[in-house]
Amino acid sequence: MREQMTLQPIGVIHSPYATVEDCPAYSESREQTYRIEVFPEYAPALNSVETCTHILALYWMHLARRDLLTQGYRWDNQPHGTFALRSPHRPNPIALATCELLRLKGRILTVHGLDCVDGTPLLDIKPCFADIDGSPDARVGWWERRTKE
Repeated sequence: MREQMTLQPIGVIHSPYATVEDCPAYSESREQTYRIEVFPEYAPALNSVETCTHILALYWMHLARRDLLTQGYRWDNQPHGTFALRSPHRPNPIALATCELLRLKGRILTVHGLDCVDGTPLLDIKPCFADIDGSPDARVGWWERRTKE
């Protein structure tokens, strides 16, 4: 079944990076501070978020390409299917990041752990549960076997 879906942003991410080229890879951005601004109509949904040490942020990589089904990766010289990568370039450029919540003030969340450009649309926020969202046994085989040149 292929039905049309509509998503509406619930906020916007404020980042120090103006372009995709400026933005570091996810693993390189853990200490950078970002601000997540939730739109006023969604402010009540932030109730109790301040009790979370970490959140999951889902966001729309609005500047990403949507036509790449296979891609190279800068840490490997082999092509891989898009669904085996964390690349923003994908049919639906939805990104997911586990963020450390530093503070919540009004409708602004200050976090570490994103990898996006300024003005990125925010789709959702969820609490991060260590026992549910953690997968200590998870492996990515191609990453472990990657060839570097």
